[in-house]
Amino acid sequence: MKPLNVFPYDSNFDFLRLRWVSLAVAVAMLLVAVGAMVGKGFNFALDFTGGTVAELRFERPVDVDEVRERLAAAGYDNAQVQTFGSGNDLLIRLQPKPGAGSDTGAEVQRALAFEGNPGRVLRSEYVGPQVGKDLALNGLWALIFVVVGFLIYISFRFEKKFAIAAVLTTLHDVVVVAGWFALSGHEFDLTVLAGVLSVMGYSINDTIVVFDRVRDNFRTMRASPEEVLNKSINQTLSRTVITSVVAFLTVLALYLYGGGSLQGMAESQMIGIVIGTLSSIFIACPLLTLGFLKVTKQDLMPKARDEAALARRP
Repeated sequence: MKPLNVFPYDSNFDFLRLRWVSLAVAVAMLLVAVGAMVGKGFNFALDFTGGTVAELRFERPVDVDEVRERLAAAGYDNAQVQTFGSGNDLLIRLQPKPGAGSDTGAEVQRALAFEGNPGRVLRSEYVGPQVGKDLALNGLWALIFVVVGFLIYISFRFEKKFAIAAVLTTLHDVVVVAGWFALSGHEFDLTVLAGVLSVMGYSINDTIVVFDRVRDNFRTMRASPEEVLNKSINQTLSRTVITSVVAFLTVLALYLYGGGSLQGMAESQMIGIVIGTLSSIFIACPLLTLGFLKVTKQDLMPKARDEAALARRP
């Protein structure tokens, strides 16, 4: 497998030398993300706000971009438009328009009355905001469940300090990705929520790979904790980069060719892959050198059977 290494296995980049800079950048990104979410808020899609779902059928295929332009001119900004079926059918999702009448389907039909190619409303339904609230609450519970599960598993599999550092790193990645959508104003719908939750899985997986090498090196290397952490990052660097590039290319294809309905999810995953890769290198291990999270050889050596071996180690 050596030809697949992007970086030599014995490379010795001093990542921990930059730990204060990287942690400062991470905190700054976190503050900007939280500030955007609190100050500006999200541009919630109709999954969370309530609105109308309409299906229209045309005699001939119509240009989706022109449909969006006509709807925007009629006062329906950020309308989600996608084709389905034979290509003559459109599925349109609309947020409520101030002062709009009760028959949104008829308004959409009038706005999309192409000359020689009239549209016919097949279905027009209202999705209440209560549905959105339930889904948002379920997403919050899912987030809490995953975080608690991570803490329990990593504490059992590694050590409590590792669990806290991994969860802090993962939460940083999730908040930054969510903050990007608040800052950019891109629509936040259920597919984006699914993408944000998938970022948690990717981030924690990458961090655990590095931590597993840290644990092994602490038990075999005669070196200071900083040297062990730095060596562990270098040894897993090729794996981290290769996995991230392959995952990013896959999601990029989804973003480019998956259609408008999947772009939000793909966007959140692409940003999450980049942030998650950088955090596993520049945040996760540096956290293990600070305060109560500072890890030592005594934390990782088996407590009973290896006491003699531990006593002989520096």
